[in-house]
Formats: sequence, C-alpha cells, structure tokens
Amino acid sequence: MPRLYILGGRQRKSLLKNPNEEWHWYESALILEVNTDAGEVRTCVEYRTPREARASDKSSINFHAGTLVGRTLYACTTTEVLIFDVPEFRRIGYISLPVFNDLHHVTPCADGNLLVVSTGLDMVIKCTRQGEVVEQWSALGEDPWKRFSRTTDYRKVETTKPHASHPNFAFELDGEIWVTRFNQRDAISLNGSARRIDIAAEKPHDGLLHGNSIYFTTVDGKIIIVNRYTLQVQQIIDLRQISDQAQIVLPAWCRGLLPVDQGRFWVGFTRIRKTQFKENLRWVKTVFNEGIVVKPTHIALYDIGDKKCLQEVDLEPYGMNTIFSILPAEGRGF
Repeated sequence: MPRLYILGGRQRKSLLKNPNEEWHWYESALILEVNTDAGEVRTCVEYRTPREARASDKSSINFHAGTLVGRTLYACTTTEVLIFDVPEFRRIGYISLPVFNDLHHVTPCADGNLLVVSTGLDMVIKCTRQGEVVEQWSALGEDPWKRFSRTTDYRKVETTKPHASHPNFAFELDGEIWVTRFNQRDAISLNGSARRIDIAAEKPHDGLLHGNSIYFTTVDGKIIIVNRYTLQVQQIIDLRQISDQAQIVLPAWCRGLLPVDQGRFWVGFTRIRKTQFKENLRWVKTVFNEGIVVKPTHIALYDIGDKKCLQEVDLEPYGMNTIFSILPAEGRGF
C-alpha cells in the first residue's frame, strides 16, 4: 500500500490562548494523500463546515473516521457526512441532521444505508444517503432520547460533554451492528444479542474487521487483536515497546489503523500537548515527565512479528495536527 489517504484536521494557530476548549481546537478538515515510497504528500481536500451547520464561528472543523469502498469515500466532520468520488474528490453526497453532534465515524452498511456515530448524543444512527433516519440506537442500551431532546438542533450545541459512553466507531459483524465505546473500554452489539468485546487494556478507537480478526487501537499506543468468532482478545501489541526510544518518546494519541497484512499495520498518532487534557487519563498523567520527547502528529508502519517500526511520516509540515483515519489509496496518483 504505497499510497494512503489520511483524514484529520489542522489546528488553530490561536490554540495556546484557550488550550482547554477542545471543541475549538481545529480550523480546517483535511484529507492528505501520502506516497509512502516516494515520501511525497499532497492535500486532496481542505474543507470548512458552513456556518449554518455548526454552533459558532469557532467550532472545530476536522474530518473524523471515514470509510473507503471502491471509488467512494465516506467522511464526516462533527456535524456532517460528506461523500466523495475519488481520486478526483468530487463531492457526490452531503447529509447534515439536527441529531448530528460530534460525529466520530461514518460507514456504509450491508443494506445500503449509512451508519453514523453521533458521539455527542451517545448514539448510532442508521440513515439513507438522502438523510432519512431509519433507526437509532443508544450506546448505553437505553431509549436514545432518554437524556436528549428530539426538538433540539444539536449541530448548534457546542458540546454535550461529559459523554456517558463516547461511542466512536461502528462496524458490522455477522449481520449485527456493533459500536466501539471509549468510556466502557469495549465494543457491543446494538441488535439485542448482548454480545460484548471486553477491551480492558485502555480506552479504544477503531474496530476494523480484517480476515478472522477485529483490530482496535487504544489511546495509549496499543493494537488489540480480537478473534471474530470467539470475541476474545488474542493479542495485545504495545507499540511503545517497539519504539527505539520507548523510554523517552511518547507515541502520542493513538487513533487510526490500517492492516497491510497479518503482521504489518499503519497506525496514526496525534501529538499530545499536556495542557490540552483535563480528562482522567492515567497514562497521560504518568508519561509527561521532565525531558520527555513528544513526537509530532505522524503515521507509522509497524511489523508486529519482528517488533520493528519500519517507517514514519511526519504530517505536521503539511498542516495536519490530528489523525482519525488511514485508508488505502490503491492506484491513486499524484
């Protein structure tokens, strides 16, 4: 996979003035194409949400996790779903609904509809490509509207934090809809089967079905490999132990995963600034010691069998300060 699409965003230059207002951190949504063989990077999309679809002029704008199927790329900002035809990145679809708040993932499902993770409402929404809502699930197994109002336009609500669940990634497995839950450190079926994957290592992102396994990342730099049939964790790979300077280098916020094969993975890391995080993350509190080296926002290719980091690409020189998705851009040229 020499060519990759990276979804994320560019940080505001004024961030240091209000470092704790995370819902204001990012000014533009970005999609970069990375030629990993040549070391070349180009900007495919730079996007700003229109004022009518966000809470304020300062609301963060960035691409969260997306999905690429053939020539169709599904991407989401915090309040919108955008559909592109690639490699030209011609926009062929757009949805923005009042129930969209802090969207974290969009993916098509087997019946042709879209699954949209509305993280701010602790909810997963199934809708048509025209924006008609088909079904809604609470990530907590309760009435989706128990804590929210059907009459509120949540695109205009800057934040609903603290989230009770913070769902962030949806996937289908054996005909059931699943969602990864950040706060509960698990993934659960939303179809009433009560099936659950326990991801106790740390708070997870992703949830990629690949072959006989489901792959998750955790924020502190681990890949969790789960057997798709038993739903049990088979292996935990701590990427910090693979780094040549694991004792002094913080890999950063780990999110965004692309399996190349069973042994190699591209992984995304977003630079952590210790002034940004007030949440109770044990690993953030313990790693910021004097002299710690904080890596820039980058992607890295790991061989988990040989326990080697094969390649890294720093994306900050190209304006990307946060990463949510790494997708294959097979056959796409510069």
